[in-house]
Amino acid sequence: YSNESGGQIFCGSCTPIQTRGFMAQSHASRKMPSPHLLYFADPMCTWCWGFSSAVDHIVEEFSDTLPVRLVMGGIRPDHTQPMDDDAKSETRTHWEQVQVASGQRFNFEFFDRDDFVYNTEPACRAVVTARRLAPLKAIPMMKSVQQAFYTENRDVTQTDELVGIAIATGFDEGEFETVFEDMDTMDETRGDFWLAQNSRVTDFPTLIAVQDGKAQAVTIGYSPWKQIGPALKQWMGRK
Repeated sequence: YSNESGGQIFCGSCTPIQTRGFMAQSHASRKMPSPHLLYFADPMCTWCWGFSSAVDHIVEEFSDTLPVRLVMGGIRPDHTQPMDDDAKSETRTHWEQVQVASGQRFNFEFFDRDDFVYNTEPACRAVVTARRLAPLKAIPMMKSVQQAFYTENRDVTQTDELVGIAIATGFDEGEFETVFEDMDTMDETRGDFWLAQNSRVTDFPTLIAVQDGKAQAVTIGYSPWKQIGPALKQWMGRK
């Protein structure tokens, strides 16, 4: 259900989306104030890394009035096949496209790895762990995982790497590892994947603005801040 495309470029006004069952089943929205944003993403989604600077702007400009709830999309949860040459070539193309579009840094030494399994479940679960322990640190944790993977060539499919990233982001080592391995955290991560699928979110990043149970798409796929910033300000002004 997911892909690594850049998606559509948002062009000035929020687009209503058809979301059968979207709000009715979303524990993410039931726990959030109104209005708020739902951000469907995956730490190992290349276009989400490109979008991270826009997320920084959103947090900086709207944190007091428009909180963001991260929902993990799970582009490749529990993937078991090592990347072959074709997969590496396709992924490298995505990285190059995102680098051009967003200006984000990438460490292309990643492609020298042998037998890398692109399983995004652990990285997603690390963000959910952060969300459970300290909701305001969920976005910083996501960005830390992204930076570790894309710029430092660290293997964020491995628990020890994720725990190390969490420590650097301000979490207690023992507490983070315990919650990361907790069955409730695994279930909550699966719940995020289910929500993304049930909401028919097929491109990441996807940013949804929610007000009084009504959802509008801000962007489906990558868009730069210069496009979504004015749109969010317009939406906030007429809500």
